[in-house]
Amino acid sequence: MRIRTILLTALGLLFLALGLIGVFLPILPTTPFVLLGAACLTGTPKLRERILRITFFREYLENYEKRNGLPRRTVIKSLVFLWGMLLISMFLIGRLWLTLLLIVVGICVTIHILWIAKPKGDRK
Repeated sequence: MRIRTILLTALGLLFLALGLIGVFLPILPTTPFVLLGAACLTGTPKLRERILRITFFREYLENYEKRNGLPRRTVIKSLVFLWGMLLISMFLIGRLWLTLLLIVVGICVTIHILWIAKPKGDRK
C-alpha cells in the first residue's frame, strides 16, 4: 500500500467514527463526516464495501447519492435526540447566555435537518 492510501484510509475511518459520534453529540455534524469518510475510502474498495454493509452508513450515503432526502423516522429521531441533549445541557449549565446560545444552535441545526430532509426536487 502506498502512503497516500494508508493516510486516506486512516482519515476515512476517523471521519466515519466522528460521524458516528455525531449521532450522540448534537453539536457534531453526522452527515458531512460520513460523506467525507466514504470519499476518503474510495482508494480501498473492499473496505468501502464492508463499511457500506453497515446500515447506518449505507443509509446516509444512498440518500445523499440519490438525493432522496432523509426518512421521516431519521428526522424525528434526530430532532428528539438533538433537543433532548440540548435541554439536558441547558439544565446542567444553568447560565443564561449559554442557554441562549444552545437554543440558537438548536434552531440552526433543526433548520438544517429539515432542509436536508426534503428530496432534492422539493428544495427551494
